[in-house]
Amino acid sequence: MKYRRIVFGLTFAIAAVAVVNFFYVTWPAYAAKAGDPRNKDVAMVAHLRWGIDPTTVVIDLWNVSSTASMADVDRAMLDIAAALKDRSFTTVQLAYRGITKFQMSGSYFHQLGDERDWQNPLYTIRTMPSNLLDPNGISAFGTWTGGLLGVMGKQMEDHENMHRKWYLDAM
Repeated sequence: MKYRRIVFGLTFAIAAVAVVNFFYVTWPAYAAKAGDPRNKDVAMVAHLRWGIDPTTVVIDLWNVSSTASMADVDRAMLDIAAALKDRSFTTVQLAYRGITKFQMSGSYFHQLGDERDWQNPLYTIRTMPSNLLDPNGISAFGTWTGGLLGVMGKQMEDHENMHRKWYLDAM
């Protein structure tokens, strides 16, 4: 009888964690991504790290159709950022099939969500890599100085490298 109560309690606790995770992060992110039919070629799921860590959200990319572009992946991620902009996180991890590839500060993710409706997406994607850290917390990409065209060219190269390291090399 005692073991039944323990098993019931553990089952209830696990189910409660899953429900909270689903309604706090996963469902709003899914609804935002599904709201744009162009996102159908990108399988991306948002969840709390380990399902329970309220300070860290994981944007986990599971599949990208052969017809999808890097811009499609960017748009899906930015739609998720917009959906979660009213929530506060310390860290946001970008993962591919469960393996963290990059992380960004929660404040930068919040900024992406806040600016989603009005910011020029080209500005957002070319400046995003300089705000990313590798899984160990070390800056993943540098910042560039110099002439406008040279800097923009290097930022776009970093953007392409970000996608390669995030998921393209593993596909």
